[in-house]
Amino acid sequence: MLDPQLEAFLETWNGSWTVLPAGATPRERRILFEYIANDMALPRPEGVRTSARFVPSGGRLVPVRVDRFDCSGQQPCLVYMHGGAWMQGSPMTHADITMRIAAANCQTVISVDYALAPEYPFPRAANECRDAFAWVRDHAAELGIDPVRIAIGGDSAGANLAASACIALRGTSHEPLAQLLVYPCVHFEMSLPSYQENADAPLLQTKGMPGVNAMYCPNEADRKNPLAAPLHAESHRGLPPAFVAVAQYDPLRDDGYAYADKLRAAGVPVEVDDGEGLIHGYLRAMDYCDASRQRIERMCTWLADRYAAAAQLAL
Repeated sequence: MLDPQLEAFLETWNGSWTVLPAGATPRERRILFEYIANDMALPRPEGVRTSARFVPSGGRLVPVRVDRFDCSGQQPCLVYMHGGAWMQGSPMTHADITMRIAAANCQTVISVDYALAPEYPFPRAANECRDAFAWVRDHAAELGIDPVRIAIGGDSAGANLAASACIALRGTSHEPLAQLLVYPCVHFEMSLPSYQENADAPLLQTKGMPGVNAMYCPNEADRKNPLAAPLHAESHRGLPPAFVAVAQYDPLRDDGYAYADKLRAAGVPVEVDDGEGLIHGYLRAMDYCDASRQRIERMCTWLADRYAAAAQLAL
């Protein structure tokens, strides 16, 4: 049964999108998304300060948003990739999430404003997210970050990019400490049962997926590349410990389960949250739904435990 507290959220969310004209372009969707996110934004958590930095990648300076809890000393850090089907969204549309993680754990969260499809298809966003994480690791001292306590994460398409970066950085000096994957998309086949069971689910429906997948990966051969579809990696051994959050009424639910299974089979520690009664994008409903708030608290606790273990090992 769908969590009844989501009904008011969905009424507001769906009503906000009704002004979008039929056949709207990705640019028009991006603009409206920014307005909707701003209109529905939660109050800024006390003690969180925001600044901007720029990361070089592939000849472009990639903007990143830095949400930092206001205290001295080296902080743990999460490098975060926002969702939005690779073609919309920004660190601003997901600031409610990143600021709350920063406040909950007295940490820094750096959110990457990666290049969007269809103007910039794969591998542009994947490369920029990889490079942003490496840059944060290399500049930890000036950012006030503990270099041994830097995790990576994201939601939906952003979780795809976070998982991709973990694969790209495996075996290097820039390996993430841990990966937080919230309702991730990890392949493009749309063959798992949840795609049929939740085809007409709230907020995300399967009918729109082929179009956005084609925007991000217009070359079908790329859809088997593990940096675009992490489920297809030849091996998942040696990847960082993972927290995988799925939602019961989400077409992508079984993507998360399948990826968790792959990681476990490779010996990677995994914690899964089943998201009972929840939908894709439920972190946007924190102002409406107790279960949404409880889930982000669980994610923050998991991250805090990973940071504490890393700090202990570094002693």
